[in-house]
Amino acid sequence: MFVQLSHTSFAMVGIFQRSLRLRTSLRQLSFHKSTSPTDILSSLVLRGRLFPICSPFVFFSFRRTLHNSNDGPKSLSDTPPPRRPFCRVTQEDLTFFRTLLPGRAITDPDLLESSNVDWLKSVKGSSEVLLRPQTTEEVSQILRYCNSRNLAVNPQGGNTGLVGGSVPVHDEIVLSTALMNNILRFDDVSGILTCQSGCILENLSLYLEERGHIMPLDLGAKGSCQIGGNVATNAGGLRLLLYGSLHGTVLGLEVVLANGQVLDCLSTLRKDNTGYDLKQLFIGSEGTLGVITAVSILCPQKPKSVNVVFLGCETFEQLLKTFQLSRSMLGEILSAFEFLDSECLNLLRTHLKLHNPISDCPFYIVIETQGSDSNHDEEKLHNFLEEAMQSSLVVDGTVATEEAKIKALWSMRERITEALTHDGFTYKYDISLPVERIYQLVTDMRQHLGERAKSVVGYGHVGDGNLHLNITSPAKNPALLAAIEPFVYEWTAKFQGSISAEHGLGLKKRNYIYYSKSSQAVALMGTIKAILDPNGILNPYKTLPDNLR
Repeated sequence: MFVQLSHTSFAMVGIFQRSLRLRTSLRQLSFHKSTSPTDILSSLVLRGRLFPICSPFVFFSFRRTLHNSNDGPKSLSDTPPPRRPFCRVTQEDLTFFRTLLPGRAITDPDLLESSNVDWLKSVKGSSEVLLRPQTTEEVSQILRYCNSRNLAVNPQGGNTGLVGGSVPVHDEIVLSTALMNNILRFDDVSGILTCQSGCILENLSLYLEERGHIMPLDLGAKGSCQIGGNVATNAGGLRLLLYGSLHGTVLGLEVVLANGQVLDCLSTLRKDNTGYDLKQLFIGSEGTLGVITAVSILCPQKPKSVNVVFLGCETFEQLLKTFQLSRSMLGEILSAFEFLDSECLNLLRTHLKLHNPISDCPFYIVIETQGSDSNHDEEKLHNFLEEAMQSSLVVDGTVATEEAKIKALWSMRERITEALTHDGFTYKYDISLPVERIYQLVTDMRQHLGERAKSVVGYGHVGDGNLHLNITSPAKNPALLAAIEPFVYEWTAKFQGSISAEHGLGLKKRNYIYYSKSSQAVALMGTIKAILDPNGILNPYKTLPDNLR
C-alpha cells in the first residue's frame, strides 16, 4: 500500500517522522507533489617505396596543420575506411587454426553472422573466420601466427558495444573470448576476484553475491557483456558514483600482445609502486594494444541495505539542486544518481508498455543508496526526501527496498536503450560534460534539428556528468547524420567536454578524437600503438583516427 503525501498535507510529515511507522513506510512509499579544437594531425605521408600487398612493415610520418572548425570534418560515422594491405586468409591458415582449435575455428557463414554485426545492427563486417580459444596459450599462438602472416584480428567479447568497436570492418579474423569464462580464484578476505576475460558480468555478480560481495560495476547489458570487454572499453555504468572507474578497481591484467607475447600484470595487490602501471594502457584501449585474457578486480562487500527512489522534477535546475542535496544529506550511502527526460519515459511507455510509477513530469531521477544499516539508511533517506519536498525540488516520487520493486524502478532507466531500438534508426552519443551543461545539449540539439528528427532524448549519469544523447529517425538518414555531426562534437568541445564518456571511440567516433584530445596526445597514442602492435593487426580501423594508423 502506498502512502500519499502532498504539499497541502506535508505538515503531517513531522508527525509521521516521529512515528515508528517511518521505517516500515519506507518499504514502499509514494509521495506527490570555445570553440572547437583547431590543431590536428591532418596528413599522412608514406615514406620510401611502395610496399607489396602483404607487407607488414609500413612507416608513417605526420605533420601538423591548422584545422578550421568552420571547415571541420563532415560526418564520418558511416564511412568505413578502405581496407588496409593485410593478407587474406588462405587454406593453409585455416588448417593451422583448425589444428590449434579443433571444432572452434568457425567458417560457417550462418554461425559467423552474429559476430559480423554489432548489437545496434548499424555496422557489418565480412569476416570469414571466427576463432574461439579457451586458454591464454591458445590466444598467444593465434596472435603470434597472425602477426607473422600479417592477418588482421578483431578481438570480440559480448559484442554489446555501441560505437562499432567490437565487429570487423572488412574481413578481419574474429577472436572471440566467449569460451574463456572460468573464475580462477576469489579471496573473500580482500574481496579480490580473478577470472578469465570472457566471464559474463551478470554471472560474476551472481557468483559474488553468494559470497557476500558484488561487482563494482553494473550495466544494462550485464546479461551478455564480458568483463574483458568492460575493461577494454573502460565501461562506466551505474555504480561509478560510489565505486569509481575500472582504472581504480582493476588491480591486474593478463594481456596477449600482437606478437603473441603474454604480458603478466595479473597482480592482486592494492598497492604496488614499482615502475610504470602498465595495465592502465589496456583499460579503455578497445583491443587495439593487446587482447585481455584475465582480470583481477576489487569487489565491494554486498550492501545489507538497498533503497531505490524514483522522483519527478519540473525543471532540470531543480534536478541538479536535488543532486546537490542528495550528496550532502545521503553522503556515503549514495551509490547512483541517474536521470531521464519525459521523452525517454514516453518511449518506455509506447514501445515496452512500462508503467510510469509516478505522475508525469518533465524530468525523472533514479537514486540508489547502499549501506550496512537499514535503519540508519532509511532515516537518512527520509530526511532527504522531506527536505526535497519542503524545498519544492521534487513533485512526485516512490521508494522501494524490496528486490522486485527495485528492479522495476531500475528498469525505467536501464531499458531506455531497448525502447530506442523500437523507435527507428538511432544515432547515439555518449558525452561527458560539466554537470550543469549536460541537458543544455539536448535542448540545443532539438532546436538545431527541428522536425528533421523523430525523437531527441537525453538520459544518463548525473553523478559523473555523463549524458546519453539519442536521436531517432524512421530510417537511416545521411542528411540527418550530417546535421548532427560535427555539431554535437563542436558543442561538446566548446564546453570542454569529452565526446566519449564510457563507450569508447570504436569505428564510429575515431575521427572525432581531436575534439577531446590534443594533437600531441593523439600522436603519442599512435607511438604507443606502433610499439606494441607495429604491424597494426589488432582491431584496425578503431579508436585512432584514419590519419594516424
